[in-house]
Amino acid sequence: MSFTPMRTLAVTLIMALAGSTLLACSDDEPESDSKKITVWSLEDVADRVTATKAIIADFTAKTGVQVELVTVNEDQFPALIASSAAAGELPDVVGSVSLAGIRTLAGNELLHPDANGEIVEQLGRQTFSARALELTADDGRQLSVPSDGWGQLLVYRKDLFDAAGLPVPDTYEKIAAAAARLNTGGMAGITAATAPGDVFTQQTFEHLALANGCQLTDDAGGVTLDSPQCVEAFRFYGDLMRTSSVRGAQDVDTTRATYFAGKAAMLIWSPFILDELAGLRNDAKPTCPQCQADATFLAKNSGFVTAIKGPNGAQPAQYGEISSWAVLDGAAAESAKTFVAYMLDDGYPRWFGMSPEGRFPVRKGTTGDPEKFHTAWNTSQAGVDAKKPLADVYGEPVLDTLRTSPDTFQRWGLTQGQGKLVGAILGELPVPKALADVVAGKSDAQAAAGRAKKDVEAIKAGVN
Repeated sequence: MSFTPMRTLAVTLIMALAGSTLLACSDDEPESDSKKITVWSLEDVADRVTATKAIIADFTAKTGVQVELVTVNEDQFPALIASSAAAGELPDVVGSVSLAGIRTLAGNELLHPDANGEIVEQLGRQTFSARALELTADDGRQLSVPSDGWGQLLVYRKDLFDAAGLPVPDTYEKIAAAAARLNTGGMAGITAATAPGDVFTQQTFEHLALANGCQLTDDAGGVTLDSPQCVEAFRFYGDLMRTSSVRGAQDVDTTRATYFAGKAAMLIWSPFILDELAGLRNDAKPTCPQCQADATFLAKNSGFVTAIKGPNGAQPAQYGEISSWAVLDGAAAESAKTFVAYMLDDGYPRWFGMSPEGRFPVRKGTTGDPEKFHTAWNTSQAGVDAKKPLADVYGEPVLDTLRTSPDTFQRWGLTQGQGKLVGAILGELPVPKALADVVAGKSDAQAAAGRAKKDVEAIKAGVN
């Protein structure tokens, strides 16, 4: 699977629900249960639908619970869930919902936090990544059951770093020094997203901003994008892109192409690049000169940094996305809970095994076998046109770093109770637009941070 920008579900769902009268049952009303449930999944790619149906068939054979699977395109999900809520016909379970999407569903009281919390306790709270549980909880309630995630990565050329005697680029200082040193002779020091209208730019900047302790809001909800930590993040990103990167607006495709051509020493991308970097996709193969003789040259000579630390950051941080299963309000609760528990247990290896390069299991194992699912992930087959376990390409040390990365995931606004705002800014992208002026040399960091704060405050006023 190639990387696609984060879903902009939340802002659309806010708008769709704004005019609806929600008729779903409240948690306090008695629920009927049945041996048939409806499950919506936002995984609508053909081979994954087939795989999901196979998992569901085994679930039904084991439990007797019939499942009507409805695969929904992520762009259509907001309108469909809103109309279903208005008609009192919500599905029992939704799957592959993003963090912002879960917060928006919670804000519109469409979730069944009691049921989702009971599933987590049944499976064993200690078997999940603590950070994944924190990001999917609010005020002591478990909004959803976190399933799998991916975190932004800094990919770097180990061979070039070793030849230049450079350390692993895991801090602002080390990244800037390496980019300046290696930005010579047709080689960009780094390539990263700069296109102002692209969610990928938001994700990439947020990754580096979090590293420096820059937050979207404080705990009271006040927008803090003009804080010293954020101003420094704007300055760092702008200087880096202006002095040591590729000219022109860069996006998902151009950044990958530059690194794959051997024309960049560093790249910021998602882990969905792992199968492509290993030459397992025909439509996105590495094209560097050395890759002609060895398709795995870049994979062998690339290192991966998960969490990064800036000069103002209290600890290393990493932008991360987590997909969840969630029982909805008014569901046939017992059957729905049984289904979600199955997808996080017996069916779990096949679920994350559909695309292991971008599905790091946030449930590490069971109470009896604490590393069961991490071990299964190691041997999952990645790729499209050719398949191979990621361990065969990258080795155990790299995989160990990747599969434990959810423990360092952070996100703007979610733990501060600003899920609706997070969704809304993904629709208007005020931060990438302000950042673009810094990259182009049209604005300094302080002014850009102030503009971003003002624009986000205006958006916040509209969603509150």
